[in-house]
Order: sequence, then C-alpha cells, then structure tokens
Amino acid sequence: QVRIVESGGGLVQPGGSLRLSCSISGIDFSDRAMAWYRTTPAEPRELVAIVTANMQTNYPDSMKGRFTVYRDNAKETVYLQMNDLKPDDTGVYYCNPIPNIGYWGQGTQVSVSV
Repeated sequence: QVRIVESGGGLVQPGGSLRLSCSISGIDFSDRAMAWYRTTPAEPRELVAIVTANMQTNYPDSMKGRFTVYRDNAKETVYLQMNDLKPDDTGVYYCNPIPNIGYWGQGTQVSVSV
C-alpha cells in the first residue's frame, strides 16, 4: 500500500526558509525519480524540483538558487530546502514519483507573508 506524507510547511516572513520533507512508502523509492509540486492561486499544479534516482537535480528558473532538493534513500524521504522565500511561493506543496503514481498525499501548506 502506497503512503505519501508531506510535512514541514508553515508561516514564514519573506526572505525566510523552510525545509519540507516527504516520506513515501510502498514503492521502489530508490529506483524512482522524485518531484516536488505546488498548488498556488495562480497555478493548479506547478513543478518545483526534480531529483533523479542518481541524485541529479533540476529546477524551473524561478526556483534556481533558492530551492534545493535532495533525497535519503535509506529513509525513503525526499526533502526540499527553500530559502529566500517570497509571497508567490505560498501554496500547498506535494511530492510524487516520476511518472506520478496517481495517488497524492495531503500536501503541506507554505505561507509567506509579513
């Protein structure tokens, strides 16, 4: 049975940082590329970061230099370190394997506001 649990969100001021975690069980975690997505008022689902099975990473231009994705295969967990957060980063953040498995966790809310 697949289980996805995202955590680590919260309320921060602009310029602040958060580290999100996503624990996934029930899949061949170490063999799968993983992605973080977010849902915002402007985008129903926006790709945030990718980490491949061999640890290569990729980001949209708007996240480069601010977000870092990494994984711990022993813990079956993928992380997203977010720095210099901006109000436009507000949203619900989700993770999923690539290709996605059609099942989504509850997400974790990130709110960036003064």
